[in-house]
Amino acid sequence: MNGEASSQAAATAGSGAEFLELRRVDVARGERVVLHNVNLTIRAGEHVAILGPNGCGKSTLILAMTCQIYPIVRPGMTVRIFGRERWDLAELRRHFGVVAAGLMGAEMPGKRTAVTTGLDAVTAGFFSASTLWPNLYVTEEMRARAWEALERMEATRLAGQLVGAMSAGERRRILIARALVHRPRQLLLDEPSNELDLAAQRELRETLRRLTREGTGLVLVTHHLGDILPEIERIILMRGGRIVGDGPREELLTEARLSSLFHTPVRIGRDDGWLHSW
Repeated sequence: MNGEASSQAAATAGSGAEFLELRRVDVARGERVVLHNVNLTIRAGEHVAILGPNGCGKSTLILAMTCQIYPIVRPGMTVRIFGRERWDLAELRRHFGVVAAGLMGAEMPGKRTAVTTGLDAVTAGFFSASTLWPNLYVTEEMRARAWEALERMEATRLAGQLVGAMSAGERRRILIARALVHRPRQLLLDEPSNELDLAAQRELRETLRRLTREGTGLVLVTHHLGDILPEIERIILMRGGRIVGDGPREELLTEARLSSLFHTPVRIGRDDGWLHSW
């Protein structure tokens, strides 16, 4: 993408355009169609939770949103992100952050790079790299914005710590800080509380609440009611690769709807805007 096109893309994403528009989207994984006739619009800055049982297509939907897999080309099929149908992926990555294992820009240091510090891991998010390899050129602005992202996550104490020595909750904070280095308007999180203990879950949820209050849009994919922040007012229910519900939380987060969705009796408890189920 040349400089003029890049500026045009940034202007489009910075306008009041909707974050996402999907029309008649079918997605195949191998020989099997796993998303069927998905029609979905999400406004920029909106807070949305996508809820459904394991295997219902939630993670595949995130892959489609981030242009890492492509829909089956059929008449009437449309995918628009921030008002555009075509994006350079490196440019697109600057406009939303993704927190999910194996997704665009979310790779964390592994066994070979476990000695990476928290600050370096966050800075490497500018390059979608697992660490700051010697060939990468890091500017002072990148370092400053990485520190800013750590501050937003209340994680500056992790700047000098080695990622390999961090707890699961600390690594999750670093992952989200990586997603924030571009100051995205929209944040996508796939099962954010997995592997976290109760204290780490609480800390993460309070941090996400603060980000939503600061104006960051949130698309949260989960099968845990406890992950759904009080600020999330819109719920999308998925089952069998289809959207089977889309509306206000008061209408969709009921015992009857969730019992039908998960094919098991569900009881819901409520506590000051938070939900839990058993």
